[in-house]
Amino acid sequence: MFILALGVFAQAALAQLPTAPVERSTVPYRQWFDGAIEAVHQATVSAETSGRITAIHFDVDDYVERGAVIVELRDTEQQARLRQAEAAVEEARARFSEARDEYNRIKEIYARKLVAKAAMDRATSEFNSARARLESARAALEAAQEQVGYTRIRAPYDGIVVERHAEVGEMASQGMPLMTGISLEQLRALVSVPQRYVHEVRALAQAQIRWGLEESEQVASDSITVYPYADGASHGFRVRVDLPSANGYGLYPGMLVKVGFVVGEQELLTIPAAAVVHRSELTGVYVLDRQDRISLRQIRTGHPYEGDRIGISAGLSEGERVITDPVQAVVELKRRQTEAGQ
Repeated sequence: MFILALGVFAQAALAQLPTAPVERSTVPYRQWFDGAIEAVHQATVSAETSGRITAIHFDVDDYVERGAVIVELRDTEQQARLRQAEAAVEEARARFSEARDEYNRIKEIYARKLVAKAAMDRATSEFNSARARLESARAALEAAQEQVGYTRIRAPYDGIVVERHAEVGEMASQGMPLMTGISLEQLRALVSVPQRYVHEVRALAQAQIRWGLEESEQVASDSITVYPYADGASHGFRVRVDLPSANGYGLYPGMLVKVGFVVGEQELLTIPAAAVVHRSELTGVYVLDRQDRISLRQIRTGHPYEGDRIGISAGLSEGERVITDPVQAVVELKRRQTEAGQ
């Protein structure tokens, strides 16, 4: 009676083990290449006017928000030109007002035929000239305001400072590099693809970027740009693969990654990725054979497919059953070993 109860319990425990068959599936065939991460937005900010540097507000590795003032230049000369332009606008506005009043007065008199046409033409010409001088003065004022704005160099986008090219007290000239920054919000991988694969890469436009073994350390992308020419030395085509805009991957420019491009299809044995276990140097799965015996089988895996399945290149045959919950498999295996030792 006791032995029968143990048998019933063993059958119940066995029935609770979740299993899945080893299946042959048609999966995308990828070719993998080494790539490097780079920032989409990387720029060196330069001086757009001349002046002595009076302040530098950020240093290397500082985070800078878009529009923040990063460098200040002495603006004595620019402020003087601004005041001069403002005075010129006031003078031009006064002359325009005077010419407009005179034009309106002459126009009214001319309508009553009390002045000659030459007087009307002269008033019209002076009015148009005064208006043009006012517009010119306003344009000069905008240019002067722009020059004052150039003395406050601002960040073009949110990013991190990676290099400083100037120090406080130096004389900055137009075009002089001041600071280099990158944005980590938008990254991409740059890869060199051999010419025999470039047609498929361009046509299928499917890529997978991997920087580790975990599922969280990979991301798919269909935003691919293939350069229209091959490199003269390697004869490979450079390809850019954009990562999704939100950078929550812990990637930084210069890091090495693997980039896999879909170049066709292949038939491959696949199993649920949850069934795979890692024991030190061993990669394996718990297999349940036809006699319902459990064993740990060493396998050789490929890359994940469709998120929850993984390719198998060695160690399993089609139709075999693998246990998809390795923890339950270990518990059941130890239970059986304990019973066998009694």
